Amino acid sequence: MMNDMKEGWEIKKLGEVCEVLDNKRKPITKKDRIEGEIPYYGATGILSYVQDYIFNEPLVLLGEDGAKWESGDNSAFLVEGKTWVNNHAHVIRPDRNFLDDFWLIYNLNFQNLMPFVTGMTVPKLNQGNMKKIPIPIPPLVEQKQIVAILDKAFAAIDQAKANLEKNIQNAKELFQSKLNQIFSQKGNGWEEKTLGEVGKVSMCKRILKQQTNTEEGIPFYKIGTFGKVANAYIPEKIYNDFKSKYSFPNEGDILISASGTIGRRVIYDGEPAYFQDSNIVWIANNEEQLLNNYLYQFYGVCDWNPSKGATISRLYNDDLRKIKISFPDKSTQKKLVGIMVDLDSKTKSIINSYRVKLNNLEELKKSILQKAFNGE
Repeated sequence: MMNDMKEGWEIKKLGEVCEVLDNKRKPITKKDRIEGEIPYYGATGILSYVQDYIFNEPLVLLGEDGAKWESGDNSAFLVEGKTWVNNHAHVIRPDRNFLDDFWLIYNLNFQNLMPFVTGMTVPKLNQGNMKKIPIPIPPLVEQKQIVAILDKAFAAIDQAKANLEKNIQNAKELFQSKLNQIFSQKGNGWEEKTLGEVGKVSMCKRILKQQTNTEEGIPFYKIGTFGKVANAYIPEKIYNDFKSKYSFPNEGDILISASGTIGRRVIYDGEPAYFQDSNIVWIANNEEQLLNNYLYQFYGVCDWNPSKGATISRLYNDDLRKIKISFPDKSTQKKLVGIMVDLDSKTKSIINSYRVKLNNLEELKKSILQKAFNGE
């Protein structure tokens, strides 16, 4: 981390410049917590508020377990005033004759602390290893000057990041607004029908748990892996048998998630695959009236709760059948789909450019910290 130490600086182990107050912390089980106004801290921040307190001073907390410790993970943070801390966060009091609290926090959050973490199943930064973490120690006045510069620079970066996040949200909302405009128009020759009138709601026949495995066969997509990578499989014999006897999507059909995140959609590519019954459904649409690609775009702006008015956890077949869709002739549908695909492509391009800028800002933060801790 620090190649050439600046003159007047030295490196100390954390245990040499901080007092560790872990022996004073005390966990309270959820059922035993009495609600109050005192923040109750865990590894990554406030868990709840309680009536009593253990500490009443500025302190630095650093996650012991249940946290993340790579560079930029912000595993260290300041607490002030009356607080209660459980046994998942180390409690550190810097020797303020030599070490500024915020200098320590910036440094701990910049360092990759993973080399000090033990345990594969339950990673833990134990107290012994924590005390060995190297901390660069410039003169205290210089620490405070650098912290002031970092605070100012990072406030500007955080504001820039907030603006970019807002721009991303605005781009998404503008795209949705454009789609809504397209689907709300009803020009000459447009029809309005329910999805139940367009085609039949269909789903694959149920696959039992004992018919699946995790190693080989035909990919079996459940609601959690829908549109991602399958982690379960069924024998090819069952796939061929069920596909020939029961409802099965045609290539180009639009599959929809009916639970979890309602309305996630995938265009079935025709490759051998099987889909979890009732959780993944589709409209068996012969495209005589409605193009599947038009239907796919419609699902992106669809009201998935036409009958209830409250957030739903499942899209029932009757609800799907009742959803109304307006559409023109197939030639116009094709043109509109082209417009929507182009809009989608441009929106994603804009969003990706914003995300590149967000990543660049994160890298700028690390670069600034690197220079700070090298005395530059």
